[in-house]
Amino acid sequence: MKMFSLLLACLFTVVTGYAQESIIGAWKAAANGVNQVLLITPDYFSITAYEEKKFLFTMGGTWRSGGSGQVEVKVEFNTDEKSQVGAETTAPVELENGQLVTYQGGAKTTWTRIDNGKGPLAGYWKITGRESDGKMNTITPGARKTVKILSGTRFQWIAINTDTGEFFGTGGGTYTFQDGAYTENIDFFSRDNTRVGASLSFKGKVEGNSWDHSGLSSKGEAIHEIWSK
Repeated sequence: MKMFSLLLACLFTVVTGYAQESIIGAWKAAANGVNQVLLITPDYFSITAYEEKKFLFTMGGTWRSGGSGQVEVKVEFNTDEKSQVGAETTAPVELENGQLVTYQGGAKTTWTRIDNGKGPLAGYWKITGRESDGKMNTITPGARKTVKILSGTRFQWIAINTDTGEFFGTGGGTYTFQDGAYTENIDFFSRDNTRVGASLSFKGKVEGNSWDHSGLSSKGEAIHEIWSK
């Protein structure tokens, strides 16, 4: 399946007449046993497809308004077409009865809203600190980076190199965040499908644009990280 065609999913404000309706948040589409999830933050997006126990592909990147019902997007990762990393394009989409509709080559995809992208953790995050031997070490994101995209109810992390187009891994699913407890429920994991269905619980604290995240990783290793918007 060609992922670049799915860039048509990346219009984050649809203009209809004189009204504007934000479509930031999480959306889903399903057909023939394949689930697709589209996450949209104010400046970043991702599209991921997976079956019940099998990761299929993911792609995404940055966006900005292009005016007149268009957005300009730049691909930062694409597991189907590595050569598309760095590519830029514009595309329109439509809203029909509260659903997001995209078109490519005459094919129509209808997306149903999952959430409106609101919540204390909603947004685009980069890892900027990791504790080692009792010391918090600063990480300066560059071309090689690990990012997290969160809507109101769904999350995805991606490890990539935007200069080389390399993709190192991703995972995602649903999450909850309440009273300092952050819990992830894994729906897909590119490195190890046996982890699908697992739940991981962490401590979490958000102060401004900083997220303090600690607990045990999917491998059972202790982690303490700082993520920044």
